[in-house]
Amino acid sequence: MGKRKRIWAAVLAGFSLMIFTGASFAGQMVTDSTGRSLALPDKVDRIICSGPGCLRLISYLGARDKVVAVDDIEIRMKKFDARPYALANPSYRDLPVFGGFRGQDDPEKILGLDPSPQVIFKTFAGLGYDPAELQAKTGIPVVVIDYGDLGRKRARLFESLVLMGQVLGKEDRARAVIEFFNREIKGLAGRTRGETEKKNCFVGGIAFKGPHGFRSTEPFYPPFEFVNAVNIAGQGLPPDKEIRHTILSKEKILMADPGVLFLDLSTFQMEEGHSGLYELKTDPVYRALTAVEQDKVYGLLPYNWYTVNFGSVLADAWYIGTVLYPDRFKDIDPGKKADEIYTFLLGTPVFDQMNNLFRQKAFTRIRVSE
Repeated sequence: MGKRKRIWAAVLAGFSLMIFTGASFAGQMVTDSTGRSLALPDKVDRIICSGPGCLRLISYLGARDKVVAVDDIEIRMKKFDARPYALANPSYRDLPVFGGFRGQDDPEKILGLDPSPQVIFKTFAGLGYDPAELQAKTGIPVVVIDYGDLGRKRARLFESLVLMGQVLGKEDRARAVIEFFNREIKGLAGRTRGETEKKNCFVGGIAFKGPHGFRSTEPFYPPFEFVNAVNIAGQGLPPDKEIRHTILSKEKILMADPGVLFLDLSTFQMEEGHSGLYELKTDPVYRALTAVEQDKVYGLLPYNWYTVNFGSVLADAWYIGTVLYPDRFKDIDPGKKADEIYTFLLGTPVFDQMNNLFRQKAFTRIRVSE
């Protein structure tokens, strides 16, 4: 069948799908995170993933062999890359491209794929192409999933993993991933519960839709919460307030004078003379911080890279534990622990590969007073 005929066939199928939701080809009915009821094939072998983090979750579920095309971020070759799922699966770069990153889907390219996807998974439905419109134009069911997080929105993440597992026949793996996340978080909490000598901390340089300088942070940074650390960026905020990212003022950082500083290495993406590390070395305000004077600055794996890297969240938390509570984490080798996490989630260790991309500054003390 020629490309033009395939396109018209898919468009007609789309109208049919809208009119007859319970189409005869469907073997399962699901409800996505927006409450839409969708009729899907009983056996799904071909998918595409639209939106930040979507392909990451598919990789966690061990369903990479079902992916028939990718968005264009997967084929870009950059100096830096902190997406463990992409490092573990270089074959994604060899797949056809169906659209732009952050949900900028191209219906015509999707219709031209051979083999064609049976299902489109989509995160962050408000970004890029509208899911209902994409479904209408392609005739392919679009399952919207809530990416969630490992903190206050953990239940949403787990619901999405269960839904994806159901669609793909990966229910056991979805349960195993959820159990793994819960077990890791529980293990971190168990080691730090009851700790009375908590240190004020700050993490700077966190990426958010691109790289930022040292003031870029998160008031409710999950790795800090997992090890019961005091995050100066969150002090004074209601615990139920939903603020993911913020730029903290220099004045507040100086007044709080946190005893330990952490640097998210995604800041290295910035041009020379602009990174968070450069600021720590040259800015008089930061030079006056006790943690800088005492060389208590530590490098962390990038946290937010095409949205949140859940494996790196856990790996960073374990490393932070070794810094803040060395006696309670003395049996932990942070690099080996990171690779345990990546191996479970992705099937292969990638810590060294990622660390090499970031000047081998991950999980080390960074001297800035010299």
